Amino acid sequence: MRTDLIRKTALTAAGLAFTGGAIAGPVTAAYAASDAKPAMQTQTDRKPSGERQLGVRYEAQPNFYYCGPAAARNALSVQGKNISVDAMAKEMGTTEAGTNSINDITPVLNKETGKNDAYRSVEISTPAADDKQTDKLRADVVKTVDDGRAVVANIAGTSVDTDGTTHSFEGGHYISVVGYRDNGNVVKIADSANPNTASYEVTAEHLADWIATRGYATS
Repeated sequence: MRTDLIRKTALTAAGLAFTGGAIAGPVTAAYAASDAKPAMQTQTDRKPSGERQLGVRYEAQPNFYYCGPAAARNALSVQGKNISVDAMAKEMGTTEAGTNSINDITPVLNKETGKNDAYRSVEISTPAADDKQTDKLRADVVKTVDDGRAVVANIAGTSVDTDGTTHSFEGGHYISVVGYRDNGNVVKIADSANPNTASYEVTAEHLADWIATRGYATS
């Protein structure tokens, strides 16, 4: 498996089984139907304390390898768009091996947003993010959310959210970043893997390390 931006990102059964630090049961049971209740009903206006969250019409991914299309679909929902994950998977070239890289998602986000330069891909090529990369990610999240868009991030490995819950995707995964607080030091995640952990917060530092060796799509 390649260790750069274009590394494949299949969401493995093992990664799903330990999402949230507990065995989730069979992979087929880990996903809700697309009519799952929205995970977030949030304000789209800037709050006084450096905080903003976008309204997401959440949908869980229908199978173990659609995390890329589902993350993009949830991200685009903050713009009021409702695009089928099957259509997005076709555009991204998604297979049972997953969606190859963030570079396959960024053009689709641009197309559906209606602007060729709405999104660009940013790589964190190192095994762990340094301060400069973390600061850039933080600034990118704030700018993108302030523009009324969500970031899509390609992650791998294990991280811990602000409530102390573990989220593990050793085989790789895609998530949407749909808000921030504390001036971007804490970010809000929309995660299609499991509707029971559809929404949580992580620090920008943890997210940057989660993205390390991969990349994200941002304004």
